[in-house]
Amino acid sequence: MAKAKIQKKSTDTDMTPFVDVAFLILSFFIMATKFKPTEPVPIKTPNSVASQVMPDNNAVMMSIDKDNKVYFSIMSKSDIQKGKDIIKEAAKRAGVELSDADLKNYQDGEMIGMPFTKIKGYLALPPAQRAKVAQDGIPVKDSATSELVNWIGAAKYVFSGESLKYLVKGDNDSKYPTFGAIIDAMKRNDEQKYNLVTMPQDAPVGTDLYQDRLKGN
Repeated sequence: MAKAKIQKKSTDTDMTPFVDVAFLILSFFIMATKFKPTEPVPIKTPNSVASQVMPDNNAVMMSIDKDNKVYFSIMSKSDIQKGKDIIKEAAKRAGVELSDADLKNYQDGEMIGMPFTKIKGYLALPPAQRAKVAQDGIPVKDSATSELVNWIGAAKYVFSGESLKYLVKGDNDSKYPTFGAIIDAMKRNDEQKYNLVTMPQDAPVGTDLYQDRLKGN
């Protein structure tokens, strides 16, 4: 009996469609991704086990670096105009007038640590240049002239009627008097609640939080 011949077919696969899809996906992420502004100074926070994720909307953060300089950040990615309104209102309370034109280079979430007498010139710089500037820090040491009071009051005013979270982020080497000055500025605005920002670490094995993370909660 004659054997049937099996027709041989090429095993080569045309990869062109896969390459096209890969470039489409890459293009999407390049266009859709919003990069976090570069922090002007590195801040090394203590480690902790926490179940909450730091918010990126409707929140303000007061940061303390290793030299005890204070910075103010506004997280309002759903409405960046609110960040500009807070800066304008805070400056106005200190007797400094700012316009939207003065804030054209402002980026959501960036750390601002300049006294109001220098803030206009600082904000006029392009983001790349601002990242190289050694900021003076927001004056907080003297409670009578603490400019942080104006920042917190402005944030409270702009977010009136909405939920607003206050975050405090301190370097391991920062000193308590600066932290105390931040709390004092909050009290002067009748705000008592805040969250400490720390470096997250894994939950201990066997704990409820550990089990929740395994489940993806």
